[in-house]
Amino acid sequence: MLTVLDAILRMFVDVRRTISFFVSCGAVAVNADARPHPAQQTSYSGSMFVRSLSIQRIDAVGAAQPCPIRWIDNFAMRNFTNDAVFDDTLPVGDGWLEAGHRVPLDRLRPAMEDWFRRKGYLKPGERLEIVERNPPAKP
Repeated sequence: MLTVLDAILRMFVDVRRTISFFVSCGAVAVNADARPHPAQQTSYSGSMFVRSLSIQRIDAVGAAQPCPIRWIDNFAMRNFTNDAVFDDTLPVGDGWLEAGHRVPLDRLRPAMEDWFRRKGYLKPGERLEIVERNPPAKP
């Protein structure tokens, strides 16, 4: 019985730490009337990660089309890639992926191409082009 209570107590402490973290960084307000956290008052670009990457599918004729976000999202889920180096990625739209500095571009393209081929997204003769760019303007 004591081990069950210990487990419940540890779980409660973990949840409390997580909530405290999000409140302290300003991601969550304690109540609806709460003033915004100072971090929320500063200028913020809206990007989660530092780099914005354009992900284009180049067909056999050489024409480029943005990869659908569902393809990019499918790759970005660690359950599928099982590679921690790609954890710092966030699909943000068709043809756009945000990434941290830990993500090596020289490994990203071959890994994405391999995954897309296994899923049947890329046909023979097609390839990916990944370029670091400024994100598209938000409406």
